[in-house]
Amino acid sequence: MTYRSLPERGFAAIAAIFLVLILAALGGFMVSFSNTQQLTSARDLQGSRAYWAARGGLAWGVASLVASNAACPASDLTSAAGRSVDGYTVRVTCSRTVYADGGGSVVVYRLDSRASLGVAGGSNYVERSVSATMEM
Repeated sequence: MTYRSLPERGFAAIAAIFLVLILAALGGFMVSFSNTQQLTSARDLQGSRAYWAARGGLAWGVASLVASNAACPASDLTSAAGRSVDGYTVRVTCSRTVYADGGGSVVVYRLDSRASLGVAGGSNYVERSVSATMEM
């Protein structure tokens, strides 16, 4: 019996190399996707922390407003007595408006609290703000 060589010889090696390249590309995509997911999760956590730092600043502003008997509090929570809210810069602003109401007057205070971490425009910058209005 005589065997002839077929022109398809070596096709399995080419198919194996192609399969290895496809699997390597898929693995690279999965690593990239995993890193993106992890960065997104970390940024979401930082945003949540910034929100709660801003809420803490707002609570401080309301408490300062009530304790001082209707005088707007200082505008910088982080510099007051060296306090810091988990590394976030918290700015609390207060505005006072007086409205005439029937023969008397109503004083309305608006408190805005903004918490930020990082440098504005940077890739890791996060900022959240909350506000409240009070009548005294």
